[in-house]
Amino acid sequence: MFICLFVYICTCLLFIMTSAGFNVTSVTSLTLEGLAQLSEHRSMWFTLFLSLYVFVLSADFLVVYLICSQRTLRRPMFAFVAAVLLNSVAAGTSVYPKLLSDLMSGSEAVQVSQSGCLSQAFVLMSLGGSSFMLLSAMAFDRYLSICRPLRYAALVTPSAVAALLLLCWLLPAALVGGAVLLASRLPLCRSRLSRIYCDVYSFVSLSCGGGATLLSEVYGLISAALTVFFPAAFVLFSYGRVLSVCLRSSRSFCSKALHTCLPHLLVFVNYSLSTSFELLQRRLQARGEPAASILTSVLMVVVPTVLNPVVYGLKMNEIFRHVKRLLGCQRAA
Repeated sequence: MFICLFVYICTCLLFIMTSAGFNVTSVTSLTLEGLAQLSEHRSMWFTLFLSLYVFVLSADFLVVYLICSQRTLRRPMFAFVAAVLLNSVAAGTSVYPKLLSDLMSGSEAVQVSQSGCLSQAFVLMSLGGSSFMLLSAMAFDRYLSICRPLRYAALVTPSAVAALLLLCWLLPAALVGGAVLLASRLPLCRSRLSRIYCDVYSFVSLSCGGGATLLSEVYGLISAALTVFFPAAFVLFSYGRVLSVCLRSSRSFCSKALHTCLPHLLVFVNYSLSTSFELLQRRLQARGEPAASILTSVLMVVVPTVLNPVVYGLKMNEIFRHVKRLLGCQRAA
């Protein structure tokens, strides 16, 4: 309710601020100049991104298939794992196919409409927020399993898992949707971005400033706090509690508990580093360093989507055993 009210108030204020109009040139399309930094070795980049995208699709769907088909994996923890991997596939699909098409076109700059840019930004930003919220839900699941084992079955029911999954996807979509709505009303004074894909922050940076831009930036900070920083803090708190319990327990219990948490921690570090690279990219872009800015953009796309299936496929023994059996590396018992 608070979120809907906040979006409504921001939208009304923005309409009031923009109703007087601005004496600026109307910008109807944007230019993404990131491909210029990749043009020297275009064939190499195309082959690399195509290989990575095929790997992401194959590995993610393999793990999701195993989770859905094996009865021993039909547990809340693996439901969250499948959700994270599907989230990763969706985020990769919003970037890889368009990037491959742009590399094949041979041009060093890509024209994209405002609506197309904002649509891609909405998908990427909402899925990025969903990733952190899903990781916080997984941390909560591990906290209850290890620290409150007697209440785990009563609290983590199928309906509770479904409700958590819906919250993890719908809340970021609502918040990012409000940010995109605010950004779509901004008058733009520039049209060139040193990026290979669109994001809301970069789109807002093209605006002419003023109260509308300030409102959009403040809303973006609040959205980031609710979908990224608060969930990340909750993850750290949950695993801190798990570590505290482990230190007071037997060595075998501690080893087993930490082993189940390790893959989730690795994925959390993966997303945290990618987000840090994104923040670094913004500073580099503000300082006018396009080459480094493009590098961080590439890492932002590649690192999370590629490492997630590797971590879950190799580090979770329950999944890895089924992977080896499915690929014929181990005989069925």
